[in-house]
Amino acid sequence: MQTIRQVASRGIVQARGPLRCYASGYGSGAAATGAKKLDPKKTAVVLIEYQNEFATPGGKLHDAVKGVMASTNMLANSQALVKAARDKGVMVVHAPITFSDDYRELPNDPYGILANVKAGGCFKASEWGGAFCEAMQPQPQDVVVEGKRGLCGFASTNLDFILRQRGIQNIALGGFLTNCCVESTMRAAYERGYRVFTLKDCTAATSAEAQEAAINLTYPMFSTPLTHKEFLAQL
Repeated sequence: MQTIRQVASRGIVQARGPLRCYASGYGSGAAATGAKKLDPKKTAVVLIEYQNEFATPGGKLHDAVKGVMASTNMLANSQALVKAARDKGVMVVHAPITFSDDYRELPNDPYGILANVKAGGCFKASEWGGAFCEAMQPQPQDVVVEGKRGLCGFASTNLDFILRQRGIQNIALGGFLTNCCVESTMRAAYERGYRVFTLKDCTAATSAEAQEAAINLTYPMFSTPLTHKEFLAQL
């Protein structure tokens, strides 16, 4: 059996034996899902932060993500995803992040990404930037999660309550940022026992490198990464 040090010295992607699963995850892509179909009534699509700040020209963070958005065609793919999901009877859940004008929900001296959000005046509930983008407006049958003030879609919200009340077992994630809020929500969903799918072509990060690292290295450890068409084919 290899030691962690031996794996680290050779590069984790070359690991063998009991530690190999950490390099490649427990399965990815359409092949990992096998022939088993998902029950639409037990499945939800969770859309993370499809808000003007990220998704629309003029948003404070749009320039940072527009390159990856274009490369993955994520907005058009997300629109196609939710239309087909609704038609199949899948629950669509929106998880926006918003703050009051004075960011009273955060500490006086936040650090990391939330410090940047506050310093940039991003995602104020009272402003256009905090609103849903035009392309991904919630529909009457959708559910909008309340209370997201951090990275994880579960941490400060009623998301878990909603999903369990509706008997949801499978969740598919899309949105912003690939390696931040989507990843945090993915990890939390995995720990809570949901069957998690991450939609590779419905996410965007601030660089191609960050996008590829999350999808190729992190996502397979805590989810089954799929394109939106591969996911829909499982329903």
